[in-house]
Amino acid sequence: MELQAKLLRVLQEQEFERLGSNRTHKVDVRLIAATHRDLPAMVKQGTFREDLYYRLKVFPIQVPSLRQRSEDIPRLVRHFTALYAQRMNKRIDVIPADTMDALARYAWPGNIRELQNFIERAVILSPQSTLRAPTSELEPFQSPKDLHVPMNGLAEVERDHILRALEASNWVVSGAAARLRMKRTSLAYRMKKLGIRRPAEVPRKRSVAGAAGDD
Repeated sequence: MELQAKLLRVLQEQEFERLGSNRTHKVDVRLIAATHRDLPAMVKQGTFREDLYYRLKVFPIQVPSLRQRSEDIPRLVRHFTALYAQRMNKRIDVIPADTMDALARYAWPGNIRELQNFIERAVILSPQSTLRAPTSELEPFQSPKDLHVPMNGLAEVERDHILRALEASNWVVSGAAARLRMKRTSLAYRMKKLGIRRPAEVPRKRSVAGAAGDD
């Protein structure tokens, strides 16, 4: 919170002091900020300054997740394959059709960073000129129809994303939060807001001591 106050001053007053100095420096900058966190929820929780949030939210841009623009996946696969092949002094010029199809159908909850890391590992595992990607490690893709979630807005996209993470984590909220790279409390808030509840057939996890577990 202390750092947020300092950042707000730079944005609002366009000035700062260097560490250990009393001299005030004026600056004229534009700031581009990106996050995967739920900032409105953090504002309500008191972990993110409301004034800083609105100062940053001058011109917000919603970037769709990778699975919402699957047509980009083949290009990214070819790009990262060429990039890491060059770094590792390899020549990989063949990407099997079934491999590309599996990569295009996967949901990629970690977005481009997950795809990039996966391709890097695939290049490492490829002994010859054909990309040998461990596609068997990818979780089966489920369409929005399978989840009975109509895709009609950003809220439904977010709901679908959270459902995938919960199902992959056997509905352990802390595990899903780790997959989504967000705090458990933030995920619980989003679940409540989006009307996401644990299915009755999924048992609740309990600790060894018998206390109520992650729900």
